[in-house]
Amino acid sequence: MVLVVRGSGDIASAVGHCLFTAGYQVILHDSPQPTTTRRGMAFTDAVFDGQAGLAGVTAVRVDDLHALVAILDSQTVIPVIVADLPALLQTISPAVLVDARMRKHLHPEVQRGMAPLTIGLGPNFVAGETTDLAVETQWGDALGRVLAQGMPQPLGGEPRPIAGYARDRYVYAPVAGVFHTALHIGDPVRAGHPVAHLEATVLTAPLDGVLRGLTRDGVPVTVKTKVIEVDPRGPAAVVTGLGERPRRIAQGVLQAVQHWAQARAGQKSTHSEVRGARGMIFAKDPVG
Repeated sequence: MVLVVRGSGDIASAVGHCLFTAGYQVILHDSPQPTTTRRGMAFTDAVFDGQAGLAGVTAVRVDDLHALVAILDSQTVIPVIVADLPALLQTISPAVLVDARMRKHLHPEVQRGMAPLTIGLGPNFVAGETTDLAVETQWGDALGRVLAQGMPQPLGGEPRPIAGYARDRYVYAPVAGVFHTALHIGDPVRAGHPVAHLEATVLTAPLDGVLRGLTRDGVPVTVKTKVIEVDPRGPAAVVTGLGERPRRIAQGVLQAVQHWAQARAGQKSTHSEVRGARGMIFAKDPVG
């Protein structure tokens, strides 16, 4: 069963990682210049460098859509695609489409019908309308919960604090332009020291710590795009691997896919039994 995950940030990457390690054939789809900050916790750098690793799994950029089938069948890497999405869907015809782009301030387009099962993560998705299912992405007891009707909690509140710092860990683009930096994820920084610049605007570290998030050098960004994140824990900072929140969201997606696949297999099995009772040989189709 082939699944397409939209996005390559930490949430999308955790979803792709979880589905891939569960045995599914997974494709990540993103724009040619994603603004992802937590690149040490994501497959995003595969877009720029050709490949990236995350928690024991490798993602590889693939520009030839016709090569996808062989790559998927090998089940050794996750292909990352930046080609036109409709072209990808037409070439692969995935069973599941997951929108994990986490565009919290935008209202998503209707994606039902783009695949047999569509899943939207986070605010503004409406299960049964924009996508078949939606998954809660806000911190709390409901994190990772799958919704068959209604919508996840609206965007609101402050980010979860780390060592007492919440939104003040972040730097947002004050102007639009091309983001430039010579620093890297994991580099130590001091409050007020230059980290990057946008056009003529210098962006400084908001506090002492380690760079947990940093948009890739040379990527265009719009106003209010998150471009820098500092982890104030110093040597104890967590800047690589799968984060707790992405893991829990990914588990919700996996459960939704498994439940849907089981239901679909049950329907096919019932259909097989009915056809068989009429004296016809009917092989049970594999899901997807």
